[in-house]
Amino acid sequence: MRILTYSEAINEALREEMARDPRVFILGEDVGVMGGVFGVTAGLLAQFGEARVIDTPISEAGIVGAALGAAMMGMRPVVEIMFGDFLGCAGDQIINQVAKARYMSGGKARVPLTIRVTTGAPGAAAAQHSQSPESWFLNVPGLKIVAPATPADAKGLLKSAIRGEDPVLFFEHKMLYASKGEVPDGDFTIPFGQANVVRQGSDVTLIAIGGMLPRAVQAADALAGEGIRCEVIDPRTLVPLDAHTLLASVRKTGRVVIAHEAHKRAGPGAEIAALIAEEALDYLDAPIRRVAAKNVPLPYAPALEQFVLPNEHDIIAAVKDVLR
Repeated sequence: MRILTYSEAINEALREEMARDPRVFILGEDVGVMGGVFGVTAGLLAQFGEARVIDTPISEAGIVGAALGAAMMGMRPVVEIMFGDFLGCAGDQIINQVAKARYMSGGKARVPLTIRVTTGAPGAAAAQHSQSPESWFLNVPGLKIVAPATPADAKGLLKSAIRGEDPVLFFEHKMLYASKGEVPDGDFTIPFGQANVVRQGSDVTLIAIGGMLPRAVQAADALAGEGIRCEVIDPRTLVPLDAHTLLASVRKTGRVVIAHEAHKRAGPGAEIAALIAEEALDYLDAPIRRVAAKNVPLPYAPALEQFVLPNEHDIIAAVKDVLR
């Protein structure tokens, strides 16, 4: 085991996969000379050259469209979308082309395309650079959606994404890039559809997505001091979703709090709550609670931004609410 930052773990995964498979290449805005706006692709241009680390024009639709063509012709492109907010610019390519190509070709056209997306609020970046758009694509069949919360998961899941045969939206929370954690030595992958039970508990199931996992752990630590035992679960992948692990926990605890940074209305927590209501309603001893961003655009002013975004105090309040 080694201690790496989340950013270093992603960089290492890219470096290893590019060395392992010459079909893997990277393209996006400022991924080469600059090393990515958040430094995640630093050093890759020097090692692999400009034919495999490609700085593109500012056109998300063009970037994704070019990557789709390359993937269908046998390459394994890894796209970087600088801010998740800009996925809307590539919406037609992702929704109507990338997600549907394999199905509409009867499986003949495989799309091993990984789209890395920075997500979440980095602090005072305003309404067009702070969104968490994961749920925008939950309604689109054909896409896999990944939201790693730890360095080890970021590396293992990214390697699985690159080696797979289907398109993957890989959401990286900006505020996790500097976070540190243990990463296994050597080559390893983490399969999609396997949630991680981060902390065992018997009183409340606390499901935390992406950047909310550290806050959920902080909340669970604080609640443990009051004798409240939270079972903290990180889904890791939203599509496919590990329903088995989530439902088993709910049947054990009888209470659920779901935390994510995306807006509450139609956020990923809504889909998880619907699943629990359909499959485990009789086990619930309290209504499901969602902790999420308020349904307004993300403000620029720091005080207003913190008012809109969820935090560990909101999680603690929600847990105590379902225990009443």
